[in-house]
Amino acid sequence: MLGVQTQAPDAAGALEDNANRATALIDTLKEKGVRAEDIQTSGLSVQPTYDPNSSAITGYQVTNQVTATVHDVSAAGGLIDAAAAAAGDAVRVQQTSFSIADDSDLRAQARADAVRQAQAQARQIAEAAGVGLGEVRSITEVPATAPTPYPGGALDRAPSTPIEPGSQELTVAVAVVYDID
Repeated sequence: MLGVQTQAPDAAGALEDNANRATALIDTLKEKGVRAEDIQTSGLSVQPTYDPNSSAITGYQVTNQVTATVHDVSAAGGLIDAAAAAAGDAVRVQQTSFSIADDSDLRAQARADAVRQAQAQARQIAEAAGVGLGEVRSITEVPATAPTPYPGGALDRAPSTPIEPGSQELTVAVAVVYDID
């Protein structure tokens, strides 16, 4: 998420300056290969600024936030650098986040592993209790949490703003209820 923040004595001036810089930032992202459908305005605000010693309005601040989805993480640092060059001192890097575009195969494997692990644990508990493990009554997937980022290795890249994707851990938890024999 990148932003452009400008200030001027009047709202129209702050908006005009912001529009010019935000347009330059968006054009630069597109020129660097970010598809139009991967660029979205995620916030726009116009706020007065005040004299710290009174309640008098001294000007206006405009912030335009743009979310760009980058599919090649190794290009992210260069994109940030290009955005900074396009927007100048008005550029703001608001947030970076990482996700897996399609985790359905990974999630299916994690579910299967979770059920096998639950079954092994249920057998251990039944053996310890001196009872037999019966039929499965129910299996419920415990609501998932967002993937957890973990530190990872550096990317090979030309000198630019460093962006480290790290790694993510996908977990699936299940609750299995068995009959006891």
